Amino acid sequence: MKKILIVGASGQIGTELVLELRRRFGEENVIASDVKDEPSDLLRNGIYEKLDILDNEAYLSLLEKYKVTEVYLLAALLSATAEKHPDFAWKLNMEGLFNVLNSAKEGKIQKVFWPSSIAVFGPNTPRENTPQYCVMDPSTVYGLSKLAGERWCEYYFKKHGVDVRSIRYPGLISYGSLPGGGTTDYAVDIFYHAKAGKDYTCFLKKDTELPMMFMSDAIKATIDLMEVPKEKVIIRSSYNIAGMSFTPEKIYAQIIKSVPNFKISYSPDFRQEIADSWPKSIDDSEARNHWGWSPEHDLKSLTNNMLEGVDPSKLF
Repeated sequence: MKKILIVGASGQIGTELVLELRRRFGEENVIASDVKDEPSDLLRNGIYEKLDILDNEAYLSLLEKYKVTEVYLLAALLSATAEKHPDFAWKLNMEGLFNVLNSAKEGKIQKVFWPSSIAVFGPNTPRENTPQYCVMDPSTVYGLSKLAGERWCEYYFKKHGVDVRSIRYPGLISYGSLPGGGTTDYAVDIFYHAKAGKDYTCFLKKDTELPMMFMSDAIKATIDLMEVPKEKVIIRSSYNIAGMSFTPEKIYAQIIKSVPNFKISYSPDFRQEIADSWPKSIDDSEARNHWGWSPEHDLKSLTNNMLEGVDPSKLF
């Protein structure tokens, strides 16, 4: 029987991933963990453990306590937050990964999921239909840690046979949790403002195009990759996946079809430079060919789902 541990379960991806894994495999088989003392309300219907992934002894104790077979390591500082705390971001993002990879190397768990990001790309990366293999020169601490992590994942697979699987997430959009400090989080925040009847000031320029994905597609991709037979996982660094690409101007145009009085203005900050170093669109043909990846949502369905699901009282 699977016993799955999610590390960093209270974050944007973690919350919805836990819920879907519990739905599929049973509440008793999915352990949510985070540095917070208590789980969020959404995670209370199942096992929760407080865990700092930098405390390797505590982590190994949880593996033994629940006879864990798979670990999803989501604990990290995101792009914009990591720029404010670079030393800690590097420590958390790298040492946490080593703790999990080493536990797999030692045979304590059978399988690892670790998320990478489009932040691994940089100013010299091809920005249109960014290929799986290309120049990767990240300009952020977050991107540096993700690129290094990709190389270590592949190394542990080749040298130690660790069954580690990874996806380079684009910007993720969800109403299940609040914006978490990422450069693409304007595309979440904008819906809270629109639903609350508040004007929105965007921290990126109106024509800044970035790859985005509705959260349910990201969760589907993550679990699909973890469930395919290992021989189909050809790439052990991290897979490109894509959903859609849009600009703040385009998502605003879609929103005002339903909220015609909504207003937006633009005041680019330090996150603009980060966004300008990232791809505009992603070539995910390797993921499609190797394990059948395909997204379900476009900009229209994403907008409709967000406007229906967002609860502005959580933010204001």
